[in-house]
Amino acid sequence: MSVSKIKDLYEAVIDALELHSSYELPKLNLGKPNKRLVVGSGNALPTGRIIFKDEDALFANEGQYKKMLDNNPSVDEAFVISASGEKDAPGIINYLCKDKGLETFLLTCNKNSSAGRLLSGLLAPEYVTEIRENKEPITYNTSTYLGMILVKTGENPRKILEHIRQHLEPTVPKNLGDYRSFYIITQPEYEKVNEMFLTKFDELFGGKVNGRCYTSETTRHAKTIIPSDDEMFISIGLKNDLFGKPNARWDIPLFEGANFGSVVAIGYYAIGRIQEQNPSYFKENADTYGKYQKDKLFDNDYFNSGLARFVV
Repeated sequence: MSVSKIKDLYEAVIDALELHSSYELPKLNLGKPNKRLVVGSGNALPTGRIIFKDEDALFANEGQYKKMLDNNPSVDEAFVISASGEKDAPGIINYLCKDKGLETFLLTCNKNSSAGRLLSGLLAPEYVTEIRENKEPITYNTSTYLGMILVKTGENPRKILEHIRQHLEPTVPKNLGDYRSFYIITQPEYEKVNEMFLTKFDELFGGKVNGRCYTSETTRHAKTIIPSDDEMFISIGLKNDLFGKPNARWDIPLFEGANFGSVVAIGYYAIGRIQEQNPSYFKENADTYGKYQKDKLFDNDYFNSGLARFVV
């Protein structure tokens, strides 16, 4: 895909909210476990932490779940989150459901994926919940995880979209490209979102633009010892009169009834506007990386030989 055809992240947010406003979101089939293990990779894992924030669940990525299960014999149900239903997901489901005999659920954007078909065959189709998705650039996963969060929170995506258009679009600073560092402040109750924001900074900017994300309470603790003229502070749902230079603050309001889905959408939108005002770091490398990831990084022999254990 040419650079000019790759949308900025903020545009993907608008498209995602439009998509999820166009149909009735499904109901989540969660089961009734005594102890649940939630498995996901990348931003699927913080999505799981948000969905099950009120439950004493265990959380693990693709490299942790087997040991987590061995150390917690009380686990009687597994919940796998995989937007694509491919990559590691089929193997994870096969291990959890077939090998370990756990009642296993899948939240995905493709019920006909390898993982979806496998789980439907092992148990039944109702163990797979499908969320609609837009076709997006590699790693964006905006319509995917945002839709999954909205299913849980019950927020109205149309209301989030209207809020963005009314309160964010007119206030986007014109000089975001002048800063080399950004600090997003969230309210303490939304701490689980910060990991998702950091992932987006990694994906879109690598080492070119630095992103930091902390709650207001964590920001009290030595995060701002060293001032920088190159850092802008973005606060979500907070009016910031304390941190950063007065002309380097972007305060973004929330609205009554806003929840995790709103915060994710607003934060992604803000990061996408930073992307818009910077060189096309992501766009110029997305296709090459996508091919490398598909052909090489998920080839275990190639990966393990190229990044082998090194001890002396």
